Amino acid sequence: MSTLDVSSGPVQRRLARKVPEVIVWFWVAKVLSTALGESTSDYLVHRFDPFVAVSLGALGLSVALVAQFAVRRYIAWVYWLTVVMVAVFGTMAADVVHIKFGVPYAVSTVMFSVALAVVFALWYATEKTLSIHSIVTTRRELFYWATVMTTFALGTAAGDMTASTMHLGYFSSGLLFGGLILVPLVAYLWLRLDEVVAFWVAYILTRPLGASFADWTGKARRLGALAYGDGRVSLVLSLLIVAVVAYLALSKCDVVVATDGPGRHSASDTS
Repeated sequence: MSTLDVSSGPVQRRLARKVPEVIVWFWVAKVLSTALGESTSDYLVHRFDPFVAVSLGALGLSVALVAQFAVRRYIAWVYWLTVVMVAVFGTMAADVVHIKFGVPYAVSTVMFSVALAVVFALWYATEKTLSIHSIVTTRRELFYWATVMTTFALGTAAGDMTASTMHLGYFSSGLLFGGLILVPLVAYLWLRLDEVVAFWVAYILTRPLGASFADWTGKARRLGALAYGDGRVSLVLSLLIVAVVAYLALSKCDVVVATDGPGRHSASDTS
């Protein structure tokens, strides 16, 4: 039975937690989704008219978001489909800013950083928490997906900036972000960095990490890549993420189970 949340402003109906538990498989699926978003976006934009490709991306994202907000609890395939569609459309949005409007990657990286800071500020000012363990109301879920969308756009711009503007190339960019993503982990484990801060820093960095290696495997050799093609890379990544999500759906290892009884509650009821 749902309950009411009166902790922040108007009364809101509480839902079962709408996001998965953050375990190793969460990060595996997240990196795969970022890589898939990059390769799929590039494939669609170069295969079809860019306007048609972006429209298809927007439509896919809209359908996925409707499904995600329609369900009352976390469902693996619905959640990860939404993440993938955010990855595809977020990549397209960042690329449009650069290609269509001529905004340098360094500038768009700053723009999306400011946008993300604003989303975080509004979220915290409204809900007094940025923890994904608190995604138990529709309003918090709206803030969550706005944040996710912005992190994908930021990560895309940052990855392209290091690969192109800074001339590191795709592989070196991947190694750079692979090293950087260890920083919040080390800081959390040994320096007592707040877990919410550590999570969001790592979450942002997964985007350029996955995208850099997707580009390295798919792009042409003249760009320092392996030239397997964006279409083939997308297919392989799609199969991998389907396998991972199927495992999550069947095992339910990333589902927080509610417990009843005096003094006991599930993580989905914390904020």
